[in-house]
Amino acid sequence: MSNSLRDLPQIQSLLGETAIVELVARYSHAEVSGALRKIVDALRSSLLAGDTIDLPAFGGADFAAQVEAEVKAARAPSFKSVINATGIIIHTNLGRARMAPEAIEAMQAAASAPSNLELDLQTGKRGSRHAHVEELICTLTGAEAAVVANNCAAAVLLSLMATAMGRSVVASRGELIEIGGSFRLPDVIAQSGATLREVGATNKTRLDDYADAIDGDTAVLLKSHTSNFKIVGFTSSPDRIDLACLAKQKDVILMEDLGSGVLIDLSPYGLVDEPVVADILKAGVDLVMFSGDKLLGGPQAGIIAGRRDIIANLKSHPLMRAVRIDKLSLAALEATLRLYRPPFDPMASIPVLQMLSEPVETVRIRAERLAQALTQLGVKDTTVSQSAAQVGGGSLPEQDLESFAVSLSIPDMSPDQITATLRHAEVPIIGRIERGKILFDLRTVTDAEVPLIVKAMAQISDQ
Repeated sequence: MSNSLRDLPQIQSLLGETAIVELVARYSHAEVSGALRKIVDALRSSLLAGDTIDLPAFGGADFAAQVEAEVKAARAPSFKSVINATGIIIHTNLGRARMAPEAIEAMQAAASAPSNLELDLQTGKRGSRHAHVEELICTLTGAEAAVVANNCAAAVLLSLMATAMGRSVVASRGELIEIGGSFRLPDVIAQSGATLREVGATNKTRLDDYADAIDGDTAVLLKSHTSNFKIVGFTSSPDRIDLACLAKQKDVILMEDLGSGVLIDLSPYGLVDEPVVADILKAGVDLVMFSGDKLLGGPQAGIIAGRRDIIANLKSHPLMRAVRIDKLSLAALEATLRLYRPPFDPMASIPVLQMLSEPVETVRIRAERLAQALTQLGVKDTTVSQSAAQVGGGSLPEQDLESFAVSLSIPDMSPDQITATLRHAEVPIIGRIERGKILFDLRTVTDAEVPLIVKAMAQISDQ
């Protein structure tokens, strides 16, 4: 046993060891040197902390294997697929919406060969990337025109810069939302070069509040759908139709940031308070912005739909190029939008919609299948119970989805230890902890993912 810093070898001397020389030949000098430095630095930190440790045999096979493991770990991709067993369908930290196979295939095709991204195949002249999805968006929403940015925050920023820079934007205090990641709507408005004029109170804003705030400097009335929180009780806000009439009367633009946005009515599935884009435009809203990677079920995108003259200004605005959608996302978005048209049924074809509408009995059967497999492994305290899943992604707050979950515990392992181990599985598994137990919510787990959870739990049980 040694705990002396003097016993730590120099990196250069380690590189002369026979087993390490072989690793350099197999990988590279830089990779092996980096791995050696990481290991030695960790040993040095332990010694400086006063820990009593056994130094490895630096010339031995075990140490060489440790170095090789570090090299392989450094080579492993950071971006990984995981199993979402949290019960949150659109989980922001886990990449939001699962995409349909058709969207994935479209991305692969766009990535693997040149395309007509900005080429008009009819004329042979330069075309517009917006043309690939504009007609689809207009057909599905009833909009006169549409354009797509790389995300919804960019869509809001572009829309405000093109319509309200140097002028004022009127918005209700109750709708000045934080989008996420500390990005707040007042900050976005400020960055657009517009001046925010707040009206009403947090819980109540009336039509007269908007009317009284409009003057010769006003360019936009901005509504924001409170998709990531809910105010209940003593509340009121003007109807969109009334706001649209006011905007038209005062010759200002009525704009609405939906945050999420849906193309079909979800109320038959018990999900209310998420307005359909077509209904918003039909009410007279001039411009609406919504996300592609939330309830729509596609890639990250900020879709802007509405009046033809406003959209034309957005397309020609200098910021458009900076926030435009890339070719892979565009291909996936087009493929996703096509699944909303016959002969497809979006509730069956779009994974997000399929997941939130799946009969709870089907979820229960999948939970029981997982629980039975885990019990056969010898995992104790495995139980199936009712659970409350969520849509997530800033959509439909406080609206739970009936679900079933499998909970379990492992002797001599805390829930935190189990979750940490599962995060390092071949396919990381992300569940949640409730009442001191690990819980896998099966509404967000597919049939194909159940065996992968079993495999990961088998490895834990064998330890």
